[in-house]
Amino acid sequence: TLQALEKHSPDILFLDINMPGLNGLEVARQASGRCHVVFVTAYDHHTLAAFEQGAADYLLKPVTTARLATTVARLKERIGRPAPALEGLLRELGGAQRGYLRWINASQGQTVRVITVEDVCYFQADAKYTRVVTAEGESLIRKPIKELSQELDPASFWQIHRSTIVNVHAIAGVVRDLRGRTQVRLKRREELLAVSDAYTQLFRQM
Repeated sequence: TLQALEKHSPDILFLDINMPGLNGLEVARQASGRCHVVFVTAYDHHTLAAFEQGAADYLLKPVTTARLATTVARLKERIGRPAPALEGLLRELGGAQRGYLRWINASQGQTVRVITVEDVCYFQADAKYTRVVTAEGESLIRKPIKELSQELDPASFWQIHRSTIVNVHAIAGVVRDLRGRTQVRLKRREELLAVSDAYTQLFRQM
């Protein structure tokens, strides 16, 4: 991406902050003031407020056609203007990235387990609780999955259903059932996880 930025000098850059194997913030730093940047991101809405500090726009995953059309319209208005600097935005995003949840205190019977988030295969809503599923077993935490989703690193944890968040590193592959519905297959668990239609595009490159 950095080589393409130098070679082609684009007017507009669509940038995923959490690109595999590359620090998207570093690419944004190089693009600051050189082209209009649109962030494609899985950040929650509290963090999205930061994008008002210079970015042309943001697209929240999963991207819809209507939302993309709005972004294109905004870019048409800005394309003749100088590209803004992004230093303030990058500082705020860099700070936000350091604050993700690292471990969880979860109940298993009468025992409280300390689980690092890297060991979690997936989280699943269960009434007022959230199930924490690892390769070894299941535990419960008294936190709604919507609240939990805002504390997890979107580069490592993808919401694939309104009730399910999966660890990207725990995914073995994607399959389809007889009705064509997408399901996630895990590396160290036997069950399959349903993927809502709104999130199937997360797996188009897999």
